[in-house]
Amino acid sequence: MKFLKFVLVFILFITVASYIFLWASSYKKYPVVFGVSFSEEHATYLGLDWKQAYQAVLTDLKPKYIRLSAPWNDVEKVDGNFDFSDVDYMMNEAKKAGIKVTLVVGQKAPRWPECYVPDWASKLSTTDYKARLDNYLTKIVNRYKNNSALELWQVENEPFINFKFGECVNFRSDLVDEEVKLVSFLDQPHWTIVTDSGELGWWKKAGQVGDLFGTTLYRIVRLPNAMVWSYDWLPAAFYRYKAILSGIHLESMYISELQAEPWFTGPGPNETSLKEQAKTMNIKRLQKHVDFVERIGVSRAYLWGTEWWYWMKTKNNDSSYWNFVKELMNK
Repeated sequence: MKFLKFVLVFILFITVASYIFLWASSYKKYPVVFGVSFSEEHATYLGLDWKQAYQAVLTDLKPKYIRLSAPWNDVEKVDGNFDFSDVDYMMNEAKKAGIKVTLVVGQKAPRWPECYVPDWASKLSTTDYKARLDNYLTKIVNRYKNNSALELWQVENEPFINFKFGECVNFRSDLVDEEVKLVSFLDQPHWTIVTDSGELGWWKKAGQVGDLFGTTLYRIVRLPNAMVWSYDWLPAAFYRYKAILSGIHLESMYISELQAEPWFTGPGPNETSLKEQAKTMNIKRLQKHVDFVERIGVSRAYLWGTEWWYWMKTKNNDSSYWNFVKELMNK
């Protein structure tokens, strides 16, 4: 009984000491370059003219880096019939503005419904599915690999999360390794990046597949029962040492998605009061998130919420988020 009590006390001591160590290791700040992500689908969902919103991002916010997507079900709505017009527009406008692009390809992409597999592809046999996926990837890579705006290929989006999220019945996680190899073979000069969930992912597998690793970072979320859950108790150094334990060098790790908009479950911002939205995002919290990232030790972070900032500015007469990010981009 005394031995068991000693073990429990020892475990408690180690736990408390480790927690204090993590907070103490989160004191120092490191230089970070901030970029943004943009989704034409989400901008359209918010009732915005997506091209107008995109131009505002490029010419007013003026980020050095932007993350865009070439969703499979948008690019190839009909089997063998490719429409690159929207991706062409975004890539070429980024090129004109001198902004470097991370282009997301694969079965998954940022934003709900998370998976973007065409309906026609979901009905194919396993062999034919892989062949059509490879064909889509080949078309995309060969089309944009010589565009000077391209910096990185993000292959899939959080492909190894071990929980159900999004409408991803047809997603094939067993193909991710081969997808990365194909993209790297087709375009050796440009590196690949593979991402994982910051709080709920294990990182190790995602950190081994691509040239770079990207993690999402959310500090306050809504659970399926609509309850707000905060990660404010989690110190910045947690992410640093999680990377080290996963065999990931900080030099090859980015924050691919830093929360800078409210977290929604169910109705989006058009159907949710601004008071309710403020529970998971306000200007003070956004400032805290930026400060938090600067204490991790990564060199780059992509802010998540571009479309919402523009929606707040143009539809709700609130430019505080837009102006905050604009100032951040100009540092």
